[in-house]
Amino acid sequence: MITVTNLAIQFGKRVLYKDVNLKFTPGNIYGIIGANGAGKSTLLKAISGELEANKGTIEMAPGERLSVLEQDHFKYDNFTVINTVLMGHQPLWENMQERDALYSKPEMTEEDGNRAAELEEKFAEMDGWNAESDAAQLLSGLGIKEGVHYSLMSELSNNEKVRVMMAKALFGNPDNLLLDEPTNDLDLDTVQWLEEYLSNVEQTVLVVSHDRHFLDAVSTQTVDIDFGKVTMFAGNYSFWYESSQLALRQAQNQKAKAEEKRKELEEFIRRFSANVAKSKQTTSRKKMLEKLNVEEIQPSTRKYPGIIFQMEREPGNQILEVEGLKAVDSDGTVLFDNVSFNIEKGQKTVFLSHNPKAMTALFEIINGNREADAGTFKWGVTITTAYLPLDNTSFFDCELNLVDWLSQFGTGNEVMMKGFLGRMLFKQEEVEKKVNILSGGEKMRCMIARMQLQNANCLILDTPTNHLDLESIQAFNNNLISFKGNILFSSHDHEFINTVADRIIELTPKGTIDKLMTYDDYIYDEQIKAQKEEMYK
Repeated sequence: MITVTNLAIQFGKRVLYKDVNLKFTPGNIYGIIGANGAGKSTLLKAISGELEANKGTIEMAPGERLSVLEQDHFKYDNFTVINTVLMGHQPLWENMQERDALYSKPEMTEEDGNRAAELEEKFAEMDGWNAESDAAQLLSGLGIKEGVHYSLMSELSNNEKVRVMMAKALFGNPDNLLLDEPTNDLDLDTVQWLEEYLSNVEQTVLVVSHDRHFLDAVSTQTVDIDFGKVTMFAGNYSFWYESSQLALRQAQNQKAKAEEKRKELEEFIRRFSANVAKSKQTTSRKKMLEKLNVEEIQPSTRKYPGIIFQMEREPGNQILEVEGLKAVDSDGTVLFDNVSFNIEKGQKTVFLSHNPKAMTALFEIINGNREADAGTFKWGVTITTAYLPLDNTSFFDCELNLVDWLSQFGTGNEVMMKGFLGRMLFKQEEVEKKVNILSGGEKMRCMIARMQLQNANCLILDTPTNHLDLESIQAFNNNLISFKGNILFSSHDHEFINTVADRIIELTPKGTIDKLMTYDDYIYDEQIKAQKEEMYK
């Protein structure tokens, strides 16, 4: 349990929040949401002790252990993978180190023997004899193969290190767990494993994430940072988003009577509760449903970008034909082979693979930026494309301001370009900034503005939610659902895939798995699971 009393945090004259009083209790997972810069990660840092609050106290119950998902992926490069995970349970790790030091002595004194006996007793109490096997099980669940468990961390890729740090945070069942963006750099299968793992924990868990499906799958409570306050209410992200939008519409409708508004809110809660109760998620929703309260529903101050893709030309029936495509990575790894498909008019297709390089290679090939190692592709004569690449670095290697930069990609005057940038939430004074100093999120918003100028009838999106905040992801998602043209995309965002895609194509070294279905149906289909295992052998 974590108790926050009269907490206040400010940087210089800027007050993030004050008078924060919250109690986080065992058995609940708290999803922390708020606009960029609201102070989500700051709150976790204050609770962990990494940052000192200006006022107030943060306390845990006596004897409780706190674990934090660390972001420094190079900190443990000189340690083995298994030892890095074991360090997640610091009392156990210190016990092991002291025991090893005692037993390595050429001769032990009587005092050493007594101390060793004490350590052995505590070691057994902490289930030390099963520690390595428990750590190995966590690592395997997170996709780290047994063959590298005793390798040095420095030998792992960044994606593998992310998984090890997650295992370290989870190891030893800490009483309180703080997770800041835990799904970053995790593939969809690993995110699903983490959702199922967290759904069964009895500890107190606080999560900051831009992954809406993940928040919905694990959260029983939501902590919203808005209006300079930190407010806790029952429900997950979807409940917060839908209810806040409903409350905003009601606030704008001055003619509606108070009683009519209340009935509408109560009906919303009833429908939401029914949908959650029959969902496929493994997390128990009982605690959340029991506490949903009409009084908690309030409009938000969040601003959502205006993302609107429009087609200048209606596409014909021939969209894209791909025959026998093959791509090999620079190290000789076959990314995909014998890939053939025909995209039909209006289809929104997500491409999946165990290797994320496969989707990027496919998109680069069909955009003419890379040669295929075998096979052909052909676009229909009526098709115009707008491409959002995974790596946009080359687009910003200049010192143009935002208006001049955007003007390169479309016709129109300065006022028009400022209008597009304004829709993407760039303020008047920001449009004069040089593009080479923009943050990752700002660059992505510029790239989306660029795509909107092209008025294409086929959008190609390589992991489009990278670097975007929840508000931008939601706006992007909503517009793609209503877009009438074709969409070819990849994503690590479960909700994004499930609500946009009507076709799934998985790229493997042995061909494709091609299904007309939703993503949820795809991942739960037992026959497809067996087919995937065979294709990746």
